[in-house]
Amino acid sequence: MQLGFSVDEVLSTTRSVRKRLDISKPVPRAVIEECLALAVQAPNGGNRNSWRWIIVDDPEKIALIGAQYKAVFASGESRAHQPIPASVQRTDRVMESVQALIDKIERMPALLIPLMPGRAEGKSAMEQAVMWGSIVPAVWSFFLALRARGLGSAWTTVSLAREREIAEILDIPFEQYTQAGLFPIAYTIGTDFKPGWRAPLAEVLSYNGFAGK
Repeated sequence: MQLGFSVDEVLSTTRSVRKRLDISKPVPRAVIEECLALAVQAPNGGNRNSWRWIIVDDPEKIALIGAQYKAVFASGESRAHQPIPASVQRTDRVMESVQALIDKIERMPALLIPLMPGRAEGKSAMEQAVMWGSIVPAVWSFFLALRARGLGSAWTTVSLAREREIAEILDIPFEQYTQAGLFPIAYTIGTDFKPGWRAPLAEVLSYNGFAGK
């Protein structure tokens, strides 16, 4: 059931949700499929529809994948591969939110793992742009559809440090498909999300040429 938000409300209040994901409430497959049916209306390169989507709702497999997710943080790989800019380190709220997801990732009602055909390694910038540009719009559309129905997710990529291990858990042909990330799915605790802080457009926008540092 949709919550009656306007398009602008959905676009401006869809957040990466971690602390407020309700792991106690099951998410019906029908709801996930409804959101995914909307998501795949997003544009993709050549309209090939060569993506694949895996929903994981088996608690044992979720626990196994969650263990791999936690292992990345425990090993310190997440800090090595994804340094946080100093401008983001102005409060502890971001890391508190990340930790909240780490603490419950293995108990999520469901996970989404989108797959892109082929491997990104060794490809040119243009070839990689085609791959990512054919999956990212659909994943974000999935987030928007979730938000409109009182659910949420978080954009996570640290699982890619354990991509091969997760591929083994889910029988994904590793040499044929690249995982685009790991996205928890759950109803949210409350639906009163607000627009997030963003740098003013005046600081990041220029016309007809680059301006800035």
